[in-house]
Amino acid sequence: MNPRVKHVKPKEDYLLDLEFNNGELRVFDLKPYLNFGVFKALQAPGVFYTAKVSDGTVQWQNEADLCPDTLYMESKPIS
Repeated sequence: MNPRVKHVKPKEDYLLDLEFNNGELRVFDLKPYLNFGVFKALQAPGVFYTAKVSDGTVQWQNEADLCPDTLYMESKPIS
């Protein structure tokens, strides 16, 4: 089982700074998802910046969320 999200910070250019419960800091690029389904609404900065941690993953006010495994495996370590 991959680590779960402990903290999220939305940043410019649809990037999410993530802290996982194993102490890792990683960045996730949401841009590839923005043209699909519920993620289209996240193109609006007012919606994108509502990102919060919920049950070990990231969720937005429109109830869009991503699998925590996806967030971990597709993110890159912050150096």
